[in-house]
Amino acid sequence: MYYGYGYGFDWTYILLLIGVIVSGIASMKVNSTFKKFAKISSTAGMTGAEAAQRILYSEGIMDVSIQHVAGNLTDHYNPSTKTVNLSDATYGSTSVAAIGVAAHECGHVIQHHQGYAPLSIRTALVPVANIGSKAGMPLIILGLFLGSNPTLINLGILVFSFGVAFQVVTLPVEFNASSRAVQKLGTLGILNPEEIRDTKKVLSAAAMTYVASAFAAILSLLRLLILFGGNRRRN
Repeated sequence: MYYGYGYGFDWTYILLLIGVIVSGIASMKVNSTFKKFAKISSTAGMTGAEAAQRILYSEGIMDVSIQHVAGNLTDHYNPSTKTVNLSDATYGSTSVAAIGVAAHECGHVIQHHQGYAPLSIRTALVPVANIGSKAGMPLIILGLFLGSNPTLINLGILVFSFGVAFQVVTLPVEFNASSRAVQKLGTLGILNPEEIRDTKKVLSAAAMTYVASAFAAILSLLRLLILFGGNRRRN
């Protein structure tokens, strides 16, 4: 029998709880920070969409369009359609928070345009990461159901680890995109130094959500390794 799947208290659930708490705190932080600086309009009065367009043109990128999508903080860059998708709170807003988020997404466009290696690695991991997030735990559960089959369980852990790897590789991609965004906002004069400091706070809070997600994923993988890697016993 595997520890944690028999009778009694499974202490490894504490690892999952820690991950949930850290992720929750990071999510609340980014929302509160964005709301705070969404109330502060930039001196230039440029909208998020306008700032994004200016950044892209400054890099000579003419084949990426700026689109408005529904939702709150649903901003993202889609390399397959070559679109920067800005949410309701970003597209038409002149706030330093909105401009910072729009610039961050343009940071991803510039990464893609320049062949930034970590972004290429993350893109390559997307298919296996999707498989890992959907199939990892079912494989482990199936392995347990079939008499604690070690082949299925180990395969499930391996597949699950692909999703964890994706979360980890995402970190340098996101931090680099924010760094590019801040640099562009300064060199193009879209924001003044004080506004850039405020924008950095928004982007830093957003980056912490990715750190929290990676941390939670690592804890989940660690739990699986503890349960099935070395803590085995027979009935």
